[in-house]
This record gives sequence, C-alpha cells and structure tokens, in this order.
Amino acid sequence: MTLAVPPSASGSTPGRSDYSRPEETVDPSVDQAVDRLRGEFAGRVGPQLIVRVVRDSRRDLGGSPVGALPELVERLARYRLDRQIG
Repeated sequence: MTLAVPPSASGSTPGRSDYSRPEETVDPSVDQAVDRLRGEFAGRVGPQLIVRVVRDSRRDLGGSPVGALPELVERLARYRLDRQIG
C-alpha cells in the first residue's frame, strides 16, 4: 500500500498541517497523533522527531484495521518516543 499522491495544482492540500509534505496523503491518524504527542513531549524531543516517529509507526501498522489505526499509531509512536528519551 502506498501513501503517496501527486501534489495539487497549488502545491498544498487544504487542511494540511505545517509538517506535512505535499506528496503524502493526509492521514487523520497521523495528524491527530502528532498533535497530541507534540504537547506531551514538548521540550523533550523536537517536533521533527515526533513527526518522523508517528509517520514510521503509521507505515509499520499499514496492515492493521482502519478503525484501530488512530489508537495503534499513537500508542506505538508514544512507546518509541519514550524509548528515545530514555
């Protein structure tokens, strides 16, 4: 399964956050997890690391049921971020 889509004519998609790249599909499970984890890990890890870990977690959970993705992505990303900081 690929998550890439061609960019829109304007180069961005409405509703995208500042951390999204134009070539990637908007995924609510990623956006929601990044938003919550940014607040939780503020001052302990950089925002770019949070985005990368959440995206990697979403990719690694690609075969999971769609309805379970938001919770699974956030849990896996939180676990990985906790391990990063010790």
